[in-house]
Amino acid sequence: MALGWNEIKVCALSFSREWKVAFNEEAEAKQFLIEFFNVFGISNRKVATFEHRVKKPGDQDGYIDLLWKGTLLVEMKSRGKNLDKAYQQAREYLYGLPEAEVPSLSPMKPGALSTC
Repeated sequence: MALGWNEIKVCALSFSREWKVAFNEEAEAKQFLIEFFNVFGISNRKVATFEHRVKKPGDQDGYIDLLWKGTLLVEMKSRGKNLDKAYQQAREYLYGLPEAEVPSLSPMKPGALSTC
């Protein structure tokens, strides 16, 4: 069932209060993302997968924290960690995804938003 804008605002405020002290990726990432999707009335099970296996450049395995094929790629880090590393990991993961699975606003898609 789709949530209305007012319901989403209430859920988002509650979510932000509950998660403002979160700091540990390993312990909290999946629950954080499940509850984030719930803010919008979306079941993550219907749209996304956790720890999606992908080949990175150099034929090494990588695991995307969350992938909503064709829409969203999430790579998380614990509070205080370097987010440039997460961004670099996410970019490497894009190379291993089939074209149809690359998120629509990825720098790998022609005409997507520029990161410059």
